[in-house]
Amino acid sequence: MMRTVEIFMVAMILFAALGITTYFAVLPSPRMISSQNLRELALSTLETLDVNGDLSRTVFSKPSDPSWTSLQIALASSLPPNIVYNLTIYDILTPSEGAVNYRLVSSFSNSPNDLGVGSDASSYVVTSSNVTFNATPQKVGENNGKNITLYILNCNDANGWWITGYTPQSLASDLRTLLAPYFRTTIFVNSTYQLGLLLNGTRLLGETLQDAVVINTFGEAVPIPAGYYTTQGYDGSSYAKYTYILGQRVNQYNWTWVSIVGYPHYYVTNTVTFASSQNTWGIYGMNLVGPAGLNAFLRGLDSQSYSYNSNGITGSPGVVKFTLNASFYSNYYGIYPSPYQTATRALPTSILGTYHLSVTPNSYIFQVANNWIAGATFDHRGSGNSIQGSFTAIGLTRIPDIRITALGILQHYRPTIYKSEFGASGTSRLLVLQLAQQGGA
Repeated sequence: MMRTVEIFMVAMILFAALGITTYFAVLPSPRMISSQNLRELALSTLETLDVNGDLSRTVFSKPSDPSWTSLQIALASSLPPNIVYNLTIYDILTPSEGAVNYRLVSSFSNSPNDLGVGSDASSYVVTSSNVTFNATPQKVGENNGKNITLYILNCNDANGWWITGYTPQSLASDLRTLLAPYFRTTIFVNSTYQLGLLLNGTRLLGETLQDAVVINTFGEAVPIPAGYYTTQGYDGSSYAKYTYILGQRVNQYNWTWVSIVGYPHYYVTNTVTFASSQNTWGIYGMNLVGPAGLNAFLRGLDSQSYSYNSNGITGSPGVVKFTLNASFYSNYYGIYPSPYQTATRALPTSILGTYHLSVTPNSYIFQVANNWIAGATFDHRGSGNSIQGSFTAIGLTRIPDIRITALGILQHYRPTIYKSEFGASGTSRLLVLQLAQQGGA
């Protein structure tokens, strides 16, 4: 009997303690526990209303336009029933002295009273559809005081290889469309004779020869001029000596030589000189050099003595992915190749030390995969660590995507795109959507 009384007394004490605690405790209201994020709701509502540009068109229409009534109906329908709103539209004015002013255009609400201190708001800028905003690209080299010429090999007396589905001429045309806005001067090199003039230091159209970018659109083949370069470029058994001289010229003129796909300098091509010679795949006008071509080019770029070396140095890391820098510049310049590519002709990281090359972080197109570099611009470092020639190599599997070539060049040089301001007077309007919950403070 005594134990029953004791248990009863303990239970009474516990219930009394619970009651006292509940009475004095300060608990949040259910609305505060499950409150909405009014700022995010306001912004998402404005973005939803403008998804097809309807909101932008309405706020620039005349006050008598029925779209204003439609906007109020759409706004009320987009919000929960316990939310009240106030939408205010301002014209953005930019006087000549540069100070930005805001002029009230319109304001409407579904609440007769002020929304109170418990409200929150988001702003949203829209632009008139009648206004065109221009983007002006900086010219490559301009920030360093240089006038850099873009040469695109378009030789009509040479054939390409590993550019399946394209001709060098069609690739040259596409590259000019992508890159010409970023260069003061863009020149097609229309014959191997003209290429010979360049290699001899002769300008074609009065352009700046030093520091130029030279894009080889012929894939694994490289055009070779007749005469001096077919005689001095032949070592008795191979035209690797020509690619060695080519490397020397890149060093001498501080060019950036660009290989768009495959194994660089694997063939030399001249449809007159090699009219009866084919590359063992039925493409005439070509002569096989093999891996010795790239080895000789790198030795010439590094001012090493010529020697014939036919050892292959490229590798096949398989699928490679854009670097973060490449993804950023892809968006910045509006060039969108696939960020995943297949590489079967990537260069090894060992060439960096062997030939005094370096790659800046922004010049890697693809992430290094198991010590293979599938796409990057290699700067040759000469005396005093100065750059004496560069080499852009994109060791991907055919078919070539010249958007990657364009992206690689632009992210290496990084010209700025100057965009017009959205704050131009009378062309932009600021929308402020203020929200509150009914019954709020």
